[in-house]
Amino acid sequence: MTVLAHRVDSVTRDALAVLQPGFEGTTAPDWLLRQVGEGLTAVGLFGRNIASPEQLAALTAQLRAEREDVLVAIDEEGGDVTRLEVRDGSSFPGNLALGAVDDTELTREVARELGRRLAECGVNLNWAPSADINSNPDNPVIGVRSFGADTDLAARHTAAYVRGLQAVGVAACTKHFPGHGDTNVDSHHALPRIDADLDTLYARELVPFKAAIAAGTKAVMSAHILVPALDPTRPATLSPQILTGLLRKELGYEGLIVTDGMEMNAIAGTYGIERGSVLAIAAGADAICVGGGLADEATVLRLRDALVEAVREGSLPEERLADAAARVRALADWTRRSRAAVAPGAHQEGSAPGAPGIGLAAARRAVRATGKPVHLSRPYVATLAPVANIAVGDETPWGVAAELAALVPDTAWARFAEGSPAAEILAAAADRTLVVVVRDAHRHPWMTEALDALVAARPDTVVVEMGLPRAEPRGALHIATHGASRVCGRAAAEIIAGV
Repeated sequence: MTVLAHRVDSVTRDALAVLQPGFEGTTAPDWLLRQVGEGLTAVGLFGRNIASPEQLAALTAQLRAEREDVLVAIDEEGGDVTRLEVRDGSSFPGNLALGAVDDTELTREVARELGRRLAECGVNLNWAPSADINSNPDNPVIGVRSFGADTDLAARHTAAYVRGLQAVGVAACTKHFPGHGDTNVDSHHALPRIDADLDTLYARELVPFKAAIAAGTKAVMSAHILVPALDPTRPATLSPQILTGLLRKELGYEGLIVTDGMEMNAIAGTYGIERGSVLAIAAGADAICVGGGLADEATVLRLRDALVEAVREGSLPEERLADAAARVRALADWTRRSRAAVAPGAHQEGSAPGAPGIGLAAARRAVRATGKPVHLSRPYVATLAPVANIAVGDETPWGVAAELAALVPDTAWARFAEGSPAAEILAAAADRTLVVVVRDAHRHPWMTEALDALVAARPDTVVVEMGLPRAEPRGALHIATHGASRVCGRAAAEIIAGV
């Protein structure tokens, strides 16, 4: 009886160890601290958990009081996808901007500074970088999160980003394996499919992941995508052929394999999160990410119990669960040792200041302007705002209006959704200099139509594209920022204002 009880307790602790759940609030709830004490080895942070660097540091200290080596993970790509600066916009320009500059030393230093800020707040696992090749410009969820459409460029910047993050003791989690760039469906909503043949996949999608593995990435995140050339029946997250056969055996990867959010509809809508989690661990994943939309103790207990029951009934080998838990604990130990090695006295006065201005410097280098400077007369900024995808979220501000207003007095602005007539924008602008801000105009016909009408009526219009600059440049001055973060807006505003 004692041996059986010990075995069950061991399996239960292993089941808890492989979960990376989210939670509500800016302090750790009692249930989370209790589960950490019982074996939970990782938690995931989202924008809802962060109010300030000081608050975040206090939150992670709460967690470490329960378990010194707890993994605290975050989806902090910089650029459009930020949790650290969810209410103000990121201090970093994001991957596409870094790819546009194409200076791998700059990418490494940007990632290092981002990692330093995370480490100072007690975050030690970053679900970044995105290693996806932006091979489909109509992709609704990757876009500026990719370093670009060029395979070799994406590979070298992925490797640089990994090295920069991990130089300060923050584990990189390279995503979304085996590559989410050639999709036209958002896996938050449905299951995307990539029909590329094997030769294309090996020559394109897999190259940046090979570079990340060579650079020592501590984690890789799986994609909820169906790739028939690799597995015709199961999405990558649930595929033994892809996670164990390809990633582990063929590519030789030995680090942690993390799933993308299991509550995303590509998995939850077809398999359910309990069965999906069991299948993912069985397929070779080591950690289950859940909590972007499901963030309570009941979810954690449901997933824990589903894994334990799968071991008991024989559908999940106990050795596979134990191996997954061991990989989680090994990464947790690496982050603990790295934190001690790279950040002694990090919170003490006089410690190394890092490179706080590097994000703006990178954003300035990424901007591309065509046309001639425009004489500004009381600018009016009209932002044509698409519906934000879930990865980016709609709570993070973007654009150039606030940044231009800080440089040019008497700047006015408004946001316009799909269906807003050009006549309404022209009437609002009146005799002011018109600045029109768009995001992925090539993917939104309504934006293209509005731009055509506005530029035809006002040839002196300034156009700022803050997404993929695929559409033909138009306007007296056209600016491509390669991202919509706060510093991208600042860099564009400086060009408009002539400073």
